[in-house]
Amino acid sequence: MKRILAIVLALTLLAGLCACSGSTGSTGAAGAQQQTQTPATTQPASSGSSSTSTAAEPAPAANAADAYAVTEPITIVWWHALEDQYSDLVNEVVEGFNNSQDLITVEAQYIGAYKDVNEALVAANAAGTGLPGVCVANTDYVAGYGESGLFENLDPYIAATGYDVNDFSAGLLVSSQYKGAQVALPFLHSTQVIYYNKTMADAAGITVPEKIDDFKAFLQSAAAACNGYGTVIPGWDQWYFETLYLNEGVDIITDDNTCDLNGDAAINMTTQIKDWCDSGVAYFATGTDASAAMRQHFYDGEAFSVLHTSSLYNNYVNKCDFEVGMAWYPAGSTGDKYSEVGGCVLGIPSKNDQATKNAAWQFLQYLCGKEVNMKWAKGTGYLPTRNSVLTTDEGVAFLKEKPAFQCIFDNLNLINPRIQNGAWSELATTWKNYMEEIMNQNGDVVKESNAMVQEIDDILADHA
Repeated sequence: MKRILAIVLALTLLAGLCACSGSTGSTGAAGAQQQTQTPATTQPASSGSSSTSTAAEPAPAANAADAYAVTEPITIVWWHALEDQYSDLVNEVVEGFNNSQDLITVEAQYIGAYKDVNEALVAANAAGTGLPGVCVANTDYVAGYGESGLFENLDPYIAATGYDVNDFSAGLLVSSQYKGAQVALPFLHSTQVIYYNKTMADAAGITVPEKIDDFKAFLQSAAAACNGYGTVIPGWDQWYFETLYLNEGVDIITDDNTCDLNGDAAINMTTQIKDWCDSGVAYFATGTDASAAMRQHFYDGEAFSVLHTSSLYNNYVNKCDFEVGMAWYPAGSTGDKYSEVGGCVLGIPSKNDQATKNAAWQFLQYLCGKEVNMKWAKGTGYLPTRNSVLTTDEGVAFLKEKPAFQCIFDNLNLINPRIQNGAWSELATTWKNYMEEIMNQNGDVVKESNAMVQEIDDILADHA
C-alpha cells in the first residue's frame, strides 16, 4: 500500500509549526410532508448491487445554479455520529447556519456510531422514507454508497454553483470519491494513534517503540508499570488493527481480487496479537460497550496505552488526571509505518426529492466550509481539512494548543487513503468477527483465517 494521502499538501504548511427518525426530505412552507423519489434501481449499500441511482437530474435552467437553488422554506435533518461531548459544538454550528439565512432550518440528530448510522441509512433507503437530508458516513462506506447509488453524485452541484473543492487536500477528495465521482465531501478526518500515559511513561522510563518487533517487550514493561494492560486493541472496528497488517506487507485485497489475510505475513501478525492477548499484556476489546470500557481502563490508569483515533484527543485529555501522550503506530517488519485516514465524510441521500437535496447542498457547503473548519478542528481532535485555514492565526495556534499532535505532523506524508472497494463493508465485518473468535474465543489462528478468507473471497467475487 503506497497510496500516499495528499493530506500532506494541505497540512505541510503546518509541519513547520508544528469517531432515527426524521422525515425524508422536508417540510415546506405550508407544513405538508414532501414525498421522496424512489428510483427502482437504487439498492441499499449492503445489498451488493452494482447499480447506480436513476434519480432524475433537475430540469435544465437558464442559469445552471438555479436548478440547485432553495426558493421555499424547508426543514431538513442532519444525521451525525458526534457523541454527547460535542453536542454544544454541534448546536453552535447548526444554529449558526440556521441564523445565516431564512429559508432552511436544519435539525441535527445523533444516531450513534458510524455502523449505527450506516444501518439506519440502509434501512431508510430500502424503505424509501425516513431519509435525512444530509448524512455522515465513515470513510470506508464511500465505495459502497457510490457503487449502490445511495449517495448523490455531487459533481453537477459543484459545477453549477462554482463550489471550490480545490481548497480541500486532494487526498481527502479522493477519499470522498467513487470511481472519480464526488459522492461526498470531506468532513472530520483523523488517523490511528497510540495514546499512552506520559506521566507513567516518564516515571518508569518507558518509550513506545518504533518497530513492531519491539512491541512485546514494551507491552510487558507497560503492563507491569500500571499493574494492568500494556495496551488495549479496539476489536469493534478493524480499522484500528488493519494498519498493522498493511505495514507487514499484507495485501488485504490483492490485484486478482482475492484476500491475503491467510498468507504467511498475515498469519504471523494475527499470531503476535493473539500472543499479546493470551499473555495478559493486552486485551482485544469487543462488544456493545467496548469503546467506553477501553477508555475507562485508560482513564483509571488500568491500561498504559490504547490504540484509538486522533479525533478523541480532547476527550482523553479532559478525562485523564495525568499527561496524555500520543505516539505513531510502530513500523512493520517491512519497515513501513503508514497509517490510514479516518473520520467521516458527508453526503446527500439520492432518493430525497430535489428540494431537499438543494437545501442539503447549502448546508453541506456550510458544514465543510473554511469558516467552520477550524471550529471542528479546535473543538474536537480532528485535523484541519482546508488549505486556506492553515496560514491563519487560528491555524498557527492549533499545534500550540494540542502539542501531542506533533507525532501526526511529523508523519503527515505517511497517511494513506482508505481502501476503496464495494465489498469493503462486508469484508471488514467478516474480518472483525473472525478476529473476535480468534482473540477472545480461543480460535485457532490458521483454521479460522482460512475459513475467513474463503468467506471473504466469496464476498469479493459477488462484488467483482
